[in-house]
Amino acid sequence: MAVAIAAARVWRPNRGLSQAALLLLWRPGARGLARSHPRRQQQQFSSLDDKPQFPGASAEFIDKLEFIQPNVISGIPIYRVMDRQGQIINPSEDPHLPKEKVLKLYKSMTLLNTMDRILYESQRQGRISFYMTNYGEEGTHVGSAAALDNTDLVFGQYREAGVLMYRDYPLELFMAQCYGNISDLGKGRQMPVHYGCKERHFVTISSPLATQIPQAVGAAYAAKRANANRVVICYFGEGAASEGDAHAGFNFAATLECPIIFFCRNNGYAISTPTSEQYRGDGIAARGPGYGIMSIRVDGNDVFAVYNATKEARRRAVAENQPFLIEAMTYRIGHHSTSDDSSAYRSVDEVNYWDKQDHPISRLRHYLLSQGWWDEEQEKAWRKQSRKKVMEAFEQAERKPKPNPNLLFSDVYQEMPAQLRKQQESLARHLQTYGEHYPLEHFDK
Repeated sequence: MAVAIAAARVWRPNRGLSQAALLLLWRPGARGLARSHPRRQQQQFSSLDDKPQFPGASAEFIDKLEFIQPNVISGIPIYRVMDRQGQIINPSEDPHLPKEKVLKLYKSMTLLNTMDRILYESQRQGRISFYMTNYGEEGTHVGSAAALDNTDLVFGQYREAGVLMYRDYPLELFMAQCYGNISDLGKGRQMPVHYGCKERHFVTISSPLATQIPQAVGAAYAAKRANANRVVICYFGEGAASEGDAHAGFNFAATLECPIIFFCRNNGYAISTPTSEQYRGDGIAARGPGYGIMSIRVDGNDVFAVYNATKEARRRAVAENQPFLIEAMTYRIGHHSTSDDSSAYRSVDEVNYWDKQDHPISRLRHYLLSQGWWDEEQEKAWRKQSRKKVMEAFEQAERKPKPNPNLLFSDVYQEMPAQLRKQQESLARHLQTYGEHYPLEHFDK
């Protein structure tokens, strides 16, 4: 019943997206696949008793046996604002962001790119244990982050460092987390790139895929109950959308009418599995209407398209208490992680195409140059400055010791139970006997 009521809401286009773009936010409900086939003949019934009364769907009877074909509806179009040369295609879709905000978008994306390069090389040199780059997906992070309120709660997967970067998370804390030193907010208990920050409303990353999706829905439901006037945004990749938790989260969000934005980064690969082997349907956005969720597909390499879609989804999610699904089409230029060699399953030419021809940073740089807000001298100066900032944080992180091993046993119970005390004492005896075999000089005393 809740889904049927939600589907009956009147569509009112608003500022931020044109009426044509808003039509991409598919309205689920009675006008779904069952009513879209051009050859269907629907009888008109004069008696209410002849109409379907089943509680599970809003539909009409037909008298011809025919299965719904998966290609009844053509592919959902991809909303964009800029072309690949950074030119605004439709002036009515230009978000008209001030120069300062566009520069923050650009500097956040490029600073993230610089940090990625340094930390990736640091892992290759054995300085940290693991890393995941964000190459090619910077626009999805920063464009969406800019459209949110700073108090909106973020549930990430593991490739959304740009959201924290836009929220001015210090480079020192990025480095501290990856190095697991005494300045790490997580006290060295998480593997690298599993960031979290309560002050910036960014929930700590969890390694298992898609676990954040139902958790985010629960947080959104709580925000709705508390009339908090804020949205929850949940990021995930198209690979995670194949997990059962995604189904549970989508269905809960729709039936409980939660103010949440599901943000899917469709970057083409679930580690080594291409999208052609992940699903046969029309991507992730096409799944939204089946759950009763407003959906849109955007060009994830167009930071303005991402911004517009997220801004409108946020406004309506809060105002109407309903979920939205954004599928941002992008490409993962880097390896999945430092544990992966993507040359085993894709060509160098394929990667080079996206890196050279359709990179989100290049597209925004073209826009800035065309506006007269940026030039080559500023570019050179910023590259030098950003690298210096990252290297200073990097060197500082390396000098700091790791947390004391005894912290392994704290922060769970208010009073440590006997079993944990026993384990702690056992570790102390072990280190006293065999401490010479461990690099204890690198740990806090």
